Amino acid sequence: MTQPPAVTSPYNTGMLSNDAPRERGRLESIQRSVDTFTTNILESLPIQANWNCLELGAGAGSIAYWLATRCPDGRVVAVDVDTRHLDAGRATNLEIHEADITRQDYTPGTFDLIHARYLFCHLPDRDEMVARAAGWLSPGGWLFIEEPYDLPAATSPFPLIQRILTAYQHTYRRNGADMTWARRLPALLARNALTEVAFDGNLGRMGGLEKDRWRPLIDRAAPDLLASGLITDADLTEFTELLKDPAFIDIPQMTISAWGRRPSDTLASSTSADSTCK
Repeated sequence: MTQPPAVTSPYNTGMLSNDAPRERGRLESIQRSVDTFTTNILESLPIQANWNCLELGAGAGSIAYWLATRCPDGRVVAVDVDTRHLDAGRATNLEIHEADITRQDYTPGTFDLIHARYLFCHLPDRDEMVARAAGWLSPGGWLFIEEPYDLPAATSPFPLIQRILTAYQHTYRRNGADMTWARRLPALLARNALTEVAFDGNLGRMGGLEKDRWRPLIDRAAPDLLASGLITDADLTEFTELLKDPAFIDIPQMTISAWGRRPSDTLASSTSADSTCK
């Protein structure tokens, strides 16, 4: 079916648009640093080979591809507002949907597993979107959401990082993101009648001479950070040098992951009478 046009957002026109040449690098840096944590939690769920899965905000596709391998007799729907980094040919049971999920609907009771990572913090009406996603679950299905939680910039032991994170957090807020919303996740899942609610956290790492996730993120956001007036080109140059220092290790952010299960003996009320996939 024809999709409604996507709502203008930082994902399709602004700071996080895929039009930027470094966006692929940002997405892949997130995958490198978080995928193992994500798949370890997924492995703890009772995933079956015939499950129907929905990957919201699929990005560069690593989790959608993992699910397609894990559920060979089911299907995986990978949806994103811009799907240029997704490869539908990676698996025969993988479907790519280019859509804005704030204007998208799926048939209630369709999916055995719904996963989203670093998506809801960027959406308007985040709490409402959690409720909608819970309604798309089949009885017994799982909703698994992962979001960043920024630690206060001023608590960094490095004055340079205090400045950079202040600019980074300010820029994301200005683009409509809430980087502390993740704390609400466990309670939101429970309020939407999900059971077996559980959660975990993954500390982010900056520095330590590892292949640093934060270098691609800061490089990607650099024009907007500089435009904020809160940092300078000299700060970005100093950051590059700081990453070479083995004594530089910081914790700028953590990932909060929460998941819950729809009871097997309930059916969510339908919000759309003809909503196979609008």
